[in-house]
Amino acid sequence: MVDKEYGLHDIVEMKKPHPCGTNKWKIIRLGMDIRIKCEGCAHSVLIPRKEFTKKMKKILVKHEE
Repeated sequence: MVDKEYGLHDIVEMKKPHPCGTNKWKIIRLGMDIRIKCEGCAHSVLIPRKEFTKKMKKILVKHEE
């Protein structure tokens, strides 16, 4: 399986939308677990990296450093 290239502050699309109706998430923490924040309602979720990689659909906006 090819590892998807994502980084801190990237905007990603997940396979399932958030209950608020938005499907855009911002990566706000990287590590063993990944914290993502909903762009619609600002709710944040901490999920394991393996689960995040499986549930992520694509990168919408790549953060420029």
